[in-house]
Amino acid sequence: MKKFQPQNFIAQLSVDCVIFGYKDKKLKVLISKIVFGNDFWSLPGGFILKNEGIDDAAKRVLQERTSLTDIFLEQFHVFGNTDRSNNDLFGKMPETNDETFTEKGFSKNDFEWLSNRFVSIGYYALVDIDKVKPKKGELDECVEWVEISELPKLIMDHNLIAQKALLALRQNLDQKLIGFNLLPDTFTMREVQELYEAIYDKPFARNNFQKKILDLGVLERLEKKFTGAANKAPYLYRFLK
Repeated sequence: MKKFQPQNFIAQLSVDCVIFGYKDKKLKVLISKIVFGNDFWSLPGGFILKNEGIDDAAKRVLQERTSLTDIFLEQFHVFGNTDRSNNDLFGKMPETNDETFTEKGFSKNDFEWLSNRFVSIGYYALVDIDKVKPKKGELDECVEWVEISELPKLIMDHNLIAQKALLALRQNLDQKLIGFNLLPDTFTMREVQELYEAIYDKPFARNNFQKKILDLGVLERLEKKFTGAANKAPYLYRFLK
């Protein structure tokens, strides 16, 4: 059975997702290496079924790539420059024969469809990286977590999409308190500060930061986190439901 069926999707409209995770005091992004030769990397994305809403398409793409269903997701920008297409990837393969296409479940017509100009709706998602089980999509050779400061050259405008997603995350971090989606269920104040410092890529003064966060009135203080160390044990917190 043919794997890819473009007739099921809305033509020239797609979604691209910046999936943020946080690990070892580093803000990371999930990216994939595309299966068709060379060193092409991209953000997770996909197409919109004709009987599917845009938000539902983004949720489906995220669930397929992360195995998670209940995660923070927000639309942040639409990308539609006139030169936006996959031609660099799919339009320069005239030497590829029909047998190669067939082995991967694609036809030449599929590549022509994929190389068209697409308007893409950008979403960013925040996940607990330890709960994610990354999965490859139809066009992926592999998927990897990469620090946002070390992203390789991505296809088309995907580096720009990642940059704009980071700006949107920074703008919304306090107002929507979305950063806590990147932390485990309980955390210390120091871990909150380290998360903020990773997202903003700058240090914060400890006392001022703690007062700012506590003044938001969104954290519940729990028991102390005893580690056996000689220093004073910090309190654990969780996000108020």
